[in-house]
Amino acid sequence: MIGGQGARYAGTKASNLVRKGDSAQEKLDARHMETAMKMVEALGQMKGAAMKIGQFASFIDTDFIPEEYRETYQEQLAKLRTDAPSMPWEDVVKVLEEEYDGVPLDEMFASIEHEAVAAASIGQVHKAVLLDGRVVAVKIQYPGVAEALESDLRNAGMLVHLARALAPGLDAKEVVKELRERVLEELDYEYEAQNQRSFARAYRDHPFIFVPDVITRLSRRKVLVTEFVEGIGFDEVKELSQKERSRFGEIIFRGSFGSIYHLQHFNADPHPGNYILMDDNRIAFLDFGMTKKLDREQIELEQRAVDAVVRDDAEGLRDALHNLGFIKKPSKLDAEHLMNHVKAIGGWYMEDKEIEVNPNLVMKMIEVTHDPRSEYFDLMRRESIPAEELMGRRMEIGVFAVLGQLRAKRNWYRIMREWVYADKPATELGKLEWEYFKSRGVEQVPGIREG
Repeated sequence: MIGGQGARYAGTKASNLVRKGDSAQEKLDARHMETAMKMVEALGQMKGAAMKIGQFASFIDTDFIPEEYRETYQEQLAKLRTDAPSMPWEDVVKVLEEEYDGVPLDEMFASIEHEAVAAASIGQVHKAVLLDGRVVAVKIQYPGVAEALESDLRNAGMLVHLARALAPGLDAKEVVKELRERVLEELDYEYEAQNQRSFARAYRDHPFIFVPDVITRLSRRKVLVTEFVEGIGFDEVKELSQKERSRFGEIIFRGSFGSIYHLQHFNADPHPGNYILMDDNRIAFLDFGMTKKLDREQIELEQRAVDAVVRDDAEGLRDALHNLGFIKKPSKLDAEHLMNHVKAIGGWYMEDKEIEVNPNLVMKMIEVTHDPRSEYFDLMRRESIPAEELMGRRMEIGVFAVLGQLRAKRNWYRIMREWVYADKPATELGKLEWEYFKSRGVEQVPGIREG
């Protein structure tokens, strides 16, 4: 589909070389808009993994699209986060009746809206009212999406094995196993409900993070019912002042990275559609279908790696990355070159200064981790992505991209020190958060001793 649109785009551009002027430019602009709309339509109908790719592309700038048209594509792709093509009401009813064993819907809900209020990659959300008057969100899985994702996973296995040509150190078998486990968990809404209950309990009455409660009685394997959250979405947040956007970004950072250290559990699927700014200035975190739990040992190894970068200890960093599984044969890698690579990836939270994250920084990070033309490609071929670290890197890139869309500005390093070294809070939000955890009997995150 994209190839066909590309050929039409090339034809339009060629004709414009002959006919200069406003009408030619308008024709080219229209072609880009049409292509973007067709991409959204196709990805939305495909759902599953294809739609996830579209959602991810909606908040990461892409080099292959001409700069003047990137905003057009992002605006269109952003629709996949909120108003992608939805399944008809008749199909929704079939899923609900099947999951509720034929019990009439009016015995479950006082009312339920026929139009979806949001569309996700494997399900869509309807607003409803319970018999006791509570307003809820009802997420319903698309029929057949499980089979589609199984097919995608088989293709993923093939692609990961092909990727070994670029990264021989990649443990393809373990990576595919990790992907399969996380994706299949996401298909089980009862498992998601369990995750969401854990996060809701951990952040209950938190000063700036809110996780909606699950209505367990009405949730099933393909139906998840939770509190309905009112507020403004990401596109409106992007129109707020720098101060407000940076506050929003800091909360995303604290809620995503911080939960690793506070809960040993994090959400591996950060994207703009999963955050809502509420009237009381708290941010609601949504969608806990893909999460990851870590043990203390792995968290401490992560802390050791960050500590080595902070101290400019190239040898120590190489050892830490070897212990984490990123490097199979450390003696064959230049430690200083490796240090520079890690700083190019995570320097935004490892450098002691205020940094505004923007789309250019995000693209630079994508380049140094994925592009064969990068100066670090020789390292990429020798490095690996341990299966246990796969979701963490996914989360890190996703959060960084979200911050880039917000152009959020903070000294991210000072915040990170709260978790790595158990430093005192670096911001006002940090003070509120530490007071919150102290009130729950947690003095501070177990940090390592600097140096």
